[in-house]
Amino acid sequence: MASMNTDLAGLIRLQQLESSAEEARRKIADYPNRIQALDQRLEAARRVVAEVRQRLTDNQNRRRAEEKDVATVQSRLTRYKDQLLEVKTNREYQAMLHEIEAAQTEIRGREDRILETMIEGDDLGARMKGAESDLKRVEKEVAAERQELDREVTRMNAELERATAARDGVAKEISPGTLAVFEFVARGRKGVGVAEARDGLCSICHVRLRPQVFNEVRRNDAIIQCSSCQRILYFAQEGAAAPTNSEATLEP
Repeated sequence: MASMNTDLAGLIRLQQLESSAEEARRKIADYPNRIQALDQRLEAARRVVAEVRQRLTDNQNRRRAEEKDVATVQSRLTRYKDQLLEVKTNREYQAMLHEIEAAQTEIRGREDRILETMIEGDDLGARMKGAESDLKRVEKEVAAERQELDREVTRMNAELERATAARDGVAKEISPGTLAVFEFVARGRKGVGVAEARDGLCSICHVRLRPQVFNEVRRNDAIIQCSSCQRILYFAQEGAAAPTNSEATLEP
């Protein structure tokens, strides 16, 4: 098997570096969105706690108001009972009994509502504990994920710097004409100017190559472009690493 064309070998390495740099740029650019998503997740958990806390506060306020009203009616009921002993006529007596019955009915109604708020309060208290527990878990997870994102961006900045510097060195070793073809194709193909030929196909645009062309590509001794997507083709020998790129499974 003849050795690989020097320019072709350089282009494969160049594509690897271009793809690494593009992936690093993409992750760096996406950092604010990912941070915003974490902030929104944390805010949602905090909002749940705040909403449950407000409902619990409202519940407690309603209960205190009912208890205050019960005390007021109870005081009035006591006064009615005292006055009952002082009435002079049957008509006054019956009127006072009516007032007493109305007060007792009001007290029972308010006590029922107090019981309802107590039951609701117990439920809200349990929900509050659960919401606070969830918030602590989310705070811990978000903090860890933010740290990992910060580390990733640091790595991506270093990778971008490394790939950019290496790219310049590799580009100098490729003939100007071949480099110009690669750069022209890459600009129109989402940054991917090199494609592996596999099983008689261009692995990116999936167009079948003519048998003669595929056999020529297999020799890796010349610059050959895909007749469909115009990417420069190469054949990966067994065990050889192919250039990585995010467009490899997409149509051009």
